[in-house]
Amino acid sequence: MKHLARWSAAAAVFVPFLLAQDSDRFQVQLLAKGYTYTDGPAWSKDGFLIFSDTPADQLLKWVPGQPPQVYRENVQGPAGNAFDSQGRLYTCETRARRVTRTDKKGAIEVLADRWEAKRLNAPNDIVVGRNDHAYFTDPAFGSQADHRELDFYGVYHIPPKGPLEIVAKLTGRPNGIALSPNGRVLYVTDSDDRSILAYDLDRNGQPANQRTLVENTGAVPDGIRVDEKGNLYVAAGGIAVYSAAGQWLDTIPVTDPPSNCGFGEADGQSIFITARRNVYRVRLLQKGAGSDERR
Repeated sequence: MKHLARWSAAAAVFVPFLLAQDSDRFQVQLLAKGYTYTDGPAWSKDGFLIFSDTPADQLLKWVPGQPPQVYRENVQGPAGNAFDSQGRLYTCETRARRVTRTDKKGAIEVLADRWEAKRLNAPNDIVVGRNDHAYFTDPAFGSQADHRELDFYGVYHIPPKGPLEIVAKLTGRPNGIALSPNGRVLYVTDSDDRSILAYDLDRNGQPANQRTLVENTGAVPDGIRVDEKGNLYVAAGGIAVYSAAGQWLDTIPVTDPPSNCGFGEADGQSIFITARRNVYRVRLLQKGAGSDERR
């Protein structure tokens, strides 16, 4: 209810522009079901969706008009996924405590598994910009916290060339991560503080000006994505929608608590939602923008 209290006339004008329908506008379609715990929906420019079944150590592939198929097995706790400009797949492997990149021939490369000789906590979510700068979060949930070697929760930068870089050392656990449409602002959800952080990025991908964009998301925030107008879509109870200024605009209701979301399909106007055992699709009037959604 705190969000509703912050509603303003300025924010209200975004809603018809954003979704342009009445209160029954959301047609939530069940796309796939029967998994253990789904996460990390990422759309490939080659016309398919990848998503994770984390406890099952599987990546799944969905092609429109076909049932999902196993894309890769034995992935060591896959969570967030993203594609780069070359169509390579980046995956956060929580149990292996690393970030990998799979090329279009299936070759797997480890991009990050340590910071200053200490193993990462459990990489969770990742975003890759148009310039192939990648950013990922490294929290530790549940039993993952029992094996930590680092005394902080990190947000990291994988540049196209050069070593791994630190964006932020946080006391709260960072979770979802996304980029603004122009790639100059990085967004991170903090599950412990129930907030959304923002960082300005320079042309080399270096961060500055850490700030809290949304102070209280209500439900624990998980994955986050951005549309072409810069609005944020946050998996927090449902899919909560915020303006780029941090004003709550609307919420897409989902029966199951969502873990993540991502835009896709040919026109970029579908948002895919991973939620516990299921994957959903909702058609919107806005297109996704910025990272692994559209190019």
